Amino acid sequence: MSGEVLLRDGFLPPPVRARLAAAFTVHDWPAASDAQEKFLAAHGKNIGALIATAADRATMEQLPGLRLIACYGVGYDGIDVAAATARGVWVSNTPEVLNDDVADLALALMLAAVRRLPAAERYVRENQWPARGDFALTDRLTGKRLGMLGMGRIGAAIVKRAQAFDMRIAYHATQPKPQSPHRWADNAAALAEWCDILCVAMPATAQTVGMVNAAVLRALGPRGYLVNIARGSLVDEAALIAALREGAIKGAALDVFADEPHVPQELREFDNVVLSPHQGSATVYTRHRMAEVVADNIEAVLQGGTPVTAVNKPRV
Repeated sequence: MSGEVLLRDGFLPPPVRARLAAAFTVHDWPAASDAQEKFLAAHGKNIGALIATAADRATMEQLPGLRLIACYGVGYDGIDVAAATARGVWVSNTPEVLNDDVADLALALMLAAVRRLPAAERYVRENQWPARGDFALTDRLTGKRLGMLGMGRIGAAIVKRAQAFDMRIAYHATQPKPQSPHRWADNAAALAEWCDILCVAMPATAQTVGMVNAAVLRALGPRGYLVNIARGSLVDEAALIAALREGAIKGAALDVFADEPHVPQELREFDNVVLSPHQGSATVYTRHRMAEVVADNIEAVLQGGTPVTAVNKPRV
């Protein structure tokens, strides 16, 4: 069984890399295209595990000995899971360990949007305060209606924090959750119409692409805010820009975008939009924990077992 591991994208903290290197040969994917061809010729057939956030069928065909794609993240929408399953390749992710940090950032984005913190900071930094007087009054977070679009592990962690602000909660998920005390909306537009803040925390799937569309944004209304800590694909970015331009919603706070790391110029120019460069899980602690889960999965598969956090069930 292959003991070679390929780090295709991302970063492995040195202690975790050393842990893997003690048992396996760890390769970094070359940056130059000509070097990539040479690498595949020399090592492609021997790679047993791939660390990546994206992998298509063509990638798997270049690695005929592949046994595992270890996704360095909770969302694995960049990986062709069906193709992996058909080829007998396991796919794993890193659930649970990043819930708290993503939920923390969601609340930070809500506060930043509602209290207009980036604009207020610029007001001070640009020394406008002495000349223009006090900054304009802002909205408040306490008591707002929070609509959770998605009520999985991360959604539940966000709700737990929101309750400290006496926020009223409703949610939309594929099915109502009998254990939840919160109101369930049977579609995204109904949830948006009810809430003051619509927070997107659903997985990216074929069914959720563009879920937050023009109709949902109209339902959210001119007093509503959109917060997205899930994936950029869930929000129709053109519709969002139009809604912001027309004042159809009050503001937005976004950690994810449709074409990362490229963010539309229009979004970067709105004063009522808070932007974050996909930082949901980006703390030292959590990225180390995620890497440890990646290593757990690689060790399990390359030593003849099954992944600890598998997301598919291939015939192996």
